[in-house]
Amino acid sequence: MEFYELLSGTAVGIRAQDGVVLASERRVAYGFYLLSKSGKKVFKINDNIGIAAAGILADMQTVAKIVRADMNLYYLRTKKIPSVRSVAKLLSILLFERRLLPYICEVAVGGIDEEGSHLYVLDPAGSLIEDDYTALGTGAKIAIGILESEYRKDMSVKDARELAIKAIKQAISRDPVSGDGCDILIISKEGSKEETITF
Repeated sequence: MEFYELLSGTAVGIRAQDGVVLASERRVAYGFYLLSKSGKKVFKINDNIGIAAAGILADMQTVAKIVRADMNLYYLRTKKIPSVRSVAKLLSILLFERRLLPYICEVAVGGIDEEGSHLYVLDPAGSLIEDDYTALGTGAKIAIGILESEYRKDMSVKDARELAIKAIKQAISRDPVSGDGCDILIISKEGSKEETITF
């Protein structure tokens, strides 16, 4: 099995004018073996930041736990809410330190802070890129086509949510290791909201 094939599943991130939408399908597959239909691949870090990932579920869960714990410690020490970039940079360092024996996951970090909404994309080696939208995993080739054709910089989180669902649905229809519904995390100035949609 090639390294790319280990990055199974599909996750998307979309930066809207008033927030960020992170979404992922729910299938957990290793190669073409279906392990579960209820894998959570979207993680809330705090009220204003979340991550979505594609790859090996155990690695996604570990990365999310480490980042959540470090951000909680940061808040306890400073009484400040971290910026989205600081969370993305911490994750970048964590992934880069493990580049020789990597966490096998691609990650999108999204959220809202004093500077507005932000979305960062990271590969397993820790490369850090800020972007308006992203698609990760084996279904990314399909999902990115939907995002590129329909994304607008002036989108609301409501519009971004609908676009994320459409991109995940299309990826599920063509990628055999993506499927079984969609988890969504919407982050805006009003806070964060999680939901699960079944197709």
